[in-house]
Amino acid sequence: MAKNSTTFTCTACGASHPKWIGKCEGCGAWNTLIEEAPLSAGPKALGHKGRAIHLTDLATQAEAPPRSSSGIGELDRVLGGGLVPASAILVGGDPGIGKSTLLLQAAASFATHGVKCLYISGEESAGQVQMRAQRLGLTQSPVALGAETNLRDILTTLDTERPGLAIIDSIQTMWLDTVDSAPGSVSQVRAACHELVTFAKRRGVAIILVGHVTKDGQIAGPRVVEHMVDTVLYFEGERGHQFRILRAVKNRFGPADEIGVFEMTGAGLSEVLNPSALFLSERGQATPGSAVFAGIEGTRPVLTEIQALVAPSPLGTPRRTVVGLDSGRLSTIIAVLESRCGIPFAGLDVFLNVAGGMRVTEPAADLAVAAAILSAREDVAIPPETVLFGEISLSGALRPVGQTENRLKEAAKLGFSQAIAPKGSKLGQVEGMKVRDMSDLTAFVGEMFGAG
Repeated sequence: MAKNSTTFTCTACGASHPKWIGKCEGCGAWNTLIEEAPLSAGPKALGHKGRAIHLTDLATQAEAPPRSSSGIGELDRVLGGGLVPASAILVGGDPGIGKSTLLLQAAASFATHGVKCLYISGEESAGQVQMRAQRLGLTQSPVALGAETNLRDILTTLDTERPGLAIIDSIQTMWLDTVDSAPGSVSQVRAACHELVTFAKRRGVAIILVGHVTKDGQIAGPRVVEHMVDTVLYFEGERGHQFRILRAVKNRFGPADEIGVFEMTGAGLSEVLNPSALFLSERGQATPGSAVFAGIEGTRPVLTEIQALVAPSPLGTPRRTVVGLDSGRLSTIIAVLESRCGIPFAGLDVFLNVAGGMRVTEPAADLAVAAAILSAREDVAIPPETVLFGEISLSGALRPVGQTENRLKEAAKLGFSQAIAPKGSKLGQVEGMKVRDMSDLTAFVGEMFGAG
């Protein structure tokens, strides 16, 4: 049998190395390798046969899992309709973004609706959590509170209390005495998550785990944690804005990419029932460099304002600054405008921003981004009653996108009367909306800005 050897694991990406090196070969991070003892002595020979497992066919009809409502509509939407018993949920977000506030409010709301809740804090004392509860007006909520990091004691308590929901804040602070490494290490996080998820499935307890994130916005620790749990939620937002987005990136019991919108107030987080109206609330009269994008987040249509500024650059290499959108997508759109439409951007700085702290990842935003950039460059305002959506290909063609009718209905509801969409889109008849379909970017530029 081969002798066990110590490995060095990267705390940023989880890659293993046989010896310590300054730079991780997996992700390129510096000084992130920690020494860890092996978890086991290796595979052992099977001395006897295992039992045969029960097999079923694909046509087997299983009942839909029961759900418990929190009373917070935006949270229930992201969870897929409510909390599923025996499910494991991982919530990540930047420090100070409001994760603990959101989950304390969620625990109080679930408890009010008949779910026995247990809140375990590994980062704060019980007194600190009680002070937050007092500030949020939740002191009368029937939530059991504990402050502990020893996972063995936590599991014993959960087995005794048998709550319907347990919140662990956070998984990086949990310590399992069977693993010979420090809390927060890859081995500790992986083992602690495995124990908690196994307990949730065995005892029928729903568990919500809070996870720290790295500087890249990914949940810290091994990525296997995200595979273990049933649902992964990210709590996003810009510190300069009061809006917060709860986004589902994985959900075994509902649609992924669903979002819930909250507003941070002095009394905690309040849900936003009409995000489109909120994101467009500060939009004044039509100005150059502004375009309204009719997007889809999960199953919900959301209208956001995309703002652009184009100015002469004093630098040899012009700047491309983006907030709320992929910077690579902006570079691609500018390249298509230059090569297919003959519109130069050499010597021009381009600044792009999605208003309200929203982050847009949908390719359908390409046309609105191009419109905002051209509007700023030509100093021509886009008509204020117009929304845009469509994907731009590298050839300059406009490609149709899905859920066109839902986008148009949301725009009409907010008072928009005109939409620009790619030709070939499945356009339904929406009362009060006039749709102008365009085949390629050159036609769009020529009609809207008299160029191309």
